[in-house]
Amino acid sequence: MHWRVGTVAAVERSWGRAVQYAVDLDSPGQAPGPRVRALGYADLVGVLGAGDRVLLTTSALERGLGTGGLAFVVAAPDRLPPDPPAGPGHIVKARYTPQQQIVLAVDEQESPHHGVLSSGSAAAGDLAGLPVLVADVHSALAPILVGVRSLAPQARVVHLYTDGGALPAAFSMTLARLAELGWLTATGTVGQAFGGDFEAVTLHSGLLAARYVFAADLVVVAQGPGNVGTGTPYGFTGLAAGEALNAVHVLGGRGFGALRISAADARERHHGISHHSRTAFGRVVLGEASLIVPHLPGEFGALVAQQAGDLAAGARGQVTLISEPVDGLLEALRACPIPLSSMGRGLDADKEYFLAQAAAGRAVARTLGSAEAR
Repeated sequence: MHWRVGTVAAVERSWGRAVQYAVDLDSPGQAPGPRVRALGYADLVGVLGAGDRVLLTTSALERGLGTGGLAFVVAAPDRLPPDPPAGPGHIVKARYTPQQQIVLAVDEQESPHHGVLSSGSAAAGDLAGLPVLVADVHSALAPILVGVRSLAPQARVVHLYTDGGALPAAFSMTLARLAELGWLTATGTVGQAFGGDFEAVTLHSGLLAARYVFAADLVVVAQGPGNVGTGTPYGFTGLAAGEALNAVHVLGGRGFGALRISAADARERHHGISHHSRTAFGRVVLGEASLIVPHLPGEFGALVAQQAGDLAAGARGQVTLISEPVDGLLEALRACPIPLSSMGRGLDADKEYFLAQAAAGRAVARTLGSAEAR
């Protein structure tokens, strides 16, 4: 762990409950040290201002990481936030770390929803056919919602934010903007992730809460920002997408997978259908699931169709393919009020990726009843 002490020079920007500061690090001499970008979560460290002294961790910055390559504010010792008000909740997330969070989970005994989740169909573990679309990276969320909204703008969509990437949901600029737009009924943070509209101990209980507490028409499951990959077949956090579809199958939902597709990624293992999707959906999924294959033109579209066919033919589970045209989706994506970016590439640089996610959203929206599509 790299520890540093510094002084806030300015507030650079904020989104939701996250604030990015310019911080001057201490140096041995009288002159200020280097200036760094540091992220502080208001719910953890309070809201700071110029002149506040801060304790930082800079490991991600020192390593030059991508998504999370910032310093992080651990505390402002001279301006500690007030204690939270006394209230229910005893579930600990980010457990046994210095910044562990004690939250009220939707499924715990003190929750007002505990009775719903501990009785009837919820206790039986029955999603009653609820459609659940699973993606392996956070950047899929906004284009998926573009696709959903192209057919079902009034659908009640619940997002379950899993703990493979950033644990604090506040890190996500996309979620902050989606909340402003009202595109999501609720976001649930599951496992060790925290900071959503509701907390759930497991993905399974999060799915049941989406159905029986939030009356979801559709659930979208994805990890937070900061997917981890190692270049090995099973060493990537998006592998949990396969486990999520297994959970949907066990609970009697209708599971759908959004394929990670790219024509722009120079790495062979990610060209066409990424090996992440081929492994998560082809090797980890053991139950029933449908994969949405965008009908793309030309040689690249033929490659994707061939790869999808091979995936389904060799899958360990009962994987079926649904072809979805992409007509009109590029225009809808261009009109999206949320900046679209994945692996540092925007819409024009990797349009096939974003089309694949929007096609997945629209394909699942087709399965909803007419009431949700109005």
